[in-house]
Amino acid sequence: MSKVRIVRERGPIRQAYLPVESQPVTFGTHDEVREHYGTAVGQYPDHATTLDYVVAAAAG
Repeated sequence: MSKVRIVRERGPIRQAYLPVESQPVTFGTHDEVREHYGTAVGQYPDHATTLDYVVAAAAG
């Protein structure tokens, strides 16, 4: 079983604490999905979305 902890910081920014990783993974938004999430350019730092990670995992 995988134990993952997600901490929501603000808006779309979240930290994922994953097994074996010493540092959390940061999730957020970027230009390609910003409108869907309703965020403005510069409102939050750009980070890959959770969907980006799911697509990468499925493609790998």
